Amino acid sequence: MTSAYARRRVLVIGGLGFIGSNLVTRLVREEAAVTAVTPKRDRYPELALELESAGVSVFEADIRDAEAMRIAIAGQDVVFNVAGQSGAVRSMEDPWTDLDVNLRGTLVLLEALRTSNQMAKLVVAGSRLQYGRAETLPVAEDADRTPTCLHAVHKSTIESYLGVYQRLFGLRYTAARITNPYGPGQPASTTAYGVINQMIHLALGGRTLTIYGDGAQLRDYVFIDDLVEALLRLGDAAAADGRVYNVGSGQGTSLVDLARRVIDQAGDGRIAHVPWPELAERIETGDFVADVSRLKAELGWEPATALADGLARTISFYRARVTN
Repeated sequence: MTSAYARRRVLVIGGLGFIGSNLVTRLVREEAAVTAVTPKRDRYPELALELESAGVSVFEADIRDAEAMRIAIAGQDVVFNVAGQSGAVRSMEDPWTDLDVNLRGTLVLLEALRTSNQMAKLVVAGSRLQYGRAETLPVAEDADRTPTCLHAVHKSTIESYLGVYQRLFGLRYTAARITNPYGPGQPASTTAYGVINQMIHLALGGRTLTIYGDGAQLRDYVFIDDLVEALLRLGDAAAADGRVYNVGSGQGTSLVDLARRVIDQAGDGRIAHVPWPELAERIETGDFVADVSRLKAELGWEPATALADGLARTISFYRARVTN
């Protein structure tokens, strides 16, 4: 069966990052003509060469560069923005960078689309942090939002920008509020998000997995292949235009139980409970589990990878590639 993306021109901003590189690799298999945008090619030199050998065009540019964005989006059919500054604590310690990269960067992209390519479909990666402290679980898209950090405020503001550009200029967009992604392909140096991947790197190295407090807080972890499948559906479906969707597993796992599972499957590592850092404790959101029924009902997507299977696949990947 012919892929919905075959011969379509697709731009992935943040295409050498964790989510982006997995998305780009899948798009290559779907026979799309893919361009991956990265602000610093030399940060991932081997990956850049690997993707280029598979037919991907790697374009070095910052999302805040207006001329570069106009060049990048010219002629594209679908644009995925999975780039940006991430991290709740980081956004409080350095609010200006989060503001500049996430908000000004998005506005630069939207203006490039408005002036040069209004027909392209835009898919934007949001965050479960936008909800803040949830009153009930699971959390649906129409739940009240009480952000506890500036990163969450900025991500919600991006959705407001998208709505304005849709109403005034007919921009086609979909926003994905993503839970905690994990899986093969995230560098060990990337620690702003991706708690599972970071735990796996630590466990395989025989190091300590640090848990704040008792670690009882629930989180929703989504395997990267399931996330990529959801993003592809959002980019292709006209029915998703102007809509917001949670993308997660719909299952909650406590942080301490997750650490135990990682150590058990990795065969090494240890847990250390430490007091919460003051800032991290202030912005902690408590338990979170996403309600993913909207995406299932409207686009037929549902997570296909159980946590145990996802952990096994991820640990196998890093055991072979990172620790050797």
